[in-house]
Amino acid sequence: MANFSKSNVPQFSVDVYQNEYLPEGAGEVNAIVTVTATGGGTIGSAVTAPHLYSPGQGPSAAVALMVDCSGSMDYPPTKMRNARDATAAAIDTLRDGVHFAVIGGTHVAKEVYPGGGRLAVADATTREQAKRALRSLSAGGGTAIGTWLKLADRLLSSANVAIRHGILLTDGRNEHESPQDLKAALDACAGRFTCDARGVGTDWEVKEVTGIASALLGTADIVADPAGLAADFTQMMETAMGKEVADVSLRLWTPVDTTVKFVKQVAPTVEDLTGRRTEAGPRAGDYPLGSWGDESRDYHVCVEVPAANIGQEMLAARISLVIPQPDGSVQNLGAQGLVRAVWTDDMVASTSINPQVAHYTGQAELAQVIQQGLDLRKSGDMDGATAKLGRAVQLASASGNADTAKLLAKVVDVVDAATGTVRLKAKVEEADEMTLETRSTKTVRVKK
Repeated sequence: MANFSKSNVPQFSVDVYQNEYLPEGAGEVNAIVTVTATGGGTIGSAVTAPHLYSPGQGPSAAVALMVDCSGSMDYPPTKMRNARDATAAAIDTLRDGVHFAVIGGTHVAKEVYPGGGRLAVADATTREQAKRALRSLSAGGGTAIGTWLKLADRLLSSANVAIRHGILLTDGRNEHESPQDLKAALDACAGRFTCDARGVGTDWEVKEVTGIASALLGTADIVADPAGLAADFTQMMETAMGKEVADVSLRLWTPVDTTVKFVKQVAPTVEDLTGRRTEAGPRAGDYPLGSWGDESRDYHVCVEVPAANIGQEMLAARISLVIPQPDGSVQNLGAQGLVRAVWTDDMVASTSINPQVAHYTGQAELAQVIQQGLDLRKSGDMDGATAKLGRAVQLASASGNADTAKLLAKVVDVVDAATGTVRLKAKVEEADEMTLETRSTKTVRVKK
C-alpha cells in the first residue's frame, strides 16, 4: 500500500465574514462562510481510504453517462449525432483507470457499454470499444429519467471507488413516469453519487433538469444548440476528473436555545441546504456539500440566538468540515470557523451590514425574483412579471452580475437599470427564456 504523506491530504480552510455586533433585543446572526480546498493534483481520497487512491493519478472514480435516446432525439436528426459525438468526447476525457458505463435512456434504461451489469475500466481499448458501441444508439421510445438514474446507481455502486459521478443529457419532458417516481429515484440516489444534468434544445422542462442537478449536488445547464454539446461534455468530464474528495459535509454546532434559520450555498450558485440537514449529535447537524476539487464556495448561515443585554457576547455557531465514514464515524478535515454575537449600544457598529452578507443576500433575492418573474410571465400576469424582472435587472446591475444582466436583457427592454425600470419584450426566443431560468441561480462572488 502506498505511503501517504501529509501532502496527500486535501487542505481545507474556512473563513467567516460577519458583523458580529447586534443592537439590544436583536437575535438574528448572519455570516458568510467561505470554504476553500487547495492542493490540486496531490490531494485525494487518501484522506478517507488510502487503497482508493492511485498516486500520481488522482482518486479512484466511476462515471455513468446517461444519454437520452427517446424518439424526440431524432428531431432534427443532427441532435442524436451531436449527442453521440459529445458522449465520445467525454469518453476521450476519462483518465486511465476510471470505471465507466454508458446508459441509453428511453422509457426504460439500457446498458450500451460495457453491459452485463458491470463497469469498464478506461484505457485505449475500452475507450475505442465504447465509442464503437455509441454508433448503435438510435432514437425511439419515451422518457423515464428515474429508471436511468436507478441503473446508474446500480452500476456506480458496483465499484469500490472514492468518487461516483453521473452525467445526464435529456431533450424532452419526463412524460413516461410520474413526478413521484422521479422524486423517489432522486431520493434513493441522493448522497450515493453526484450528477450533472443538461437539457439540449428547448423541449425539456427547466425545473425537472435543475431539480435533478440540485438533488444530486451537480450542475445544470442548457445547451440550446446541439452543436455545442461536445465542448460542454468535455468541460463537464474535465471537472469531474478534477474532483478529489467526495461527500464533504459542513457540520454546524449551535448552543442551547439557538435556532438555525437557514444554511444556503450562495456561490457559485444559490442552493438551499437547510432541508438536507442530518442530525450529528447534541445540537449539531451536517449539511452535504458534495465532492470537491481545487475550488472555493461560499455559504450563508443564519441563526437565531436568544437576545441578551448590552456588553454580553456569545458563540452563535461553530462550523467544521467532516467526511462521514461507512461505519458511522466521521473524519474531521481540521478546518473550523466561529460565528459570534456581541450586543452593543454603538448604533454605527450594530446597524452596518457586512458587505459579504449584503452582497449574497442580494444574489439570493436575484435568483428568486427571476424565477418568480418568469413564472408570472408564463401565467399571463404581465404587470407582476415586469415588477419582478425589473427588480432582477436592478439587483444584477448593482451587484455587477454582468452575465445575468445580459440574459435578462433578452427577455426585457431595460429603460433604467439603476431603478429597475423595464418593459417586457413582446417576442422572446424560447431558448433565451429557458437560459435565463436555468442559469438564474448562478451568482458572482463578492469582490474581496
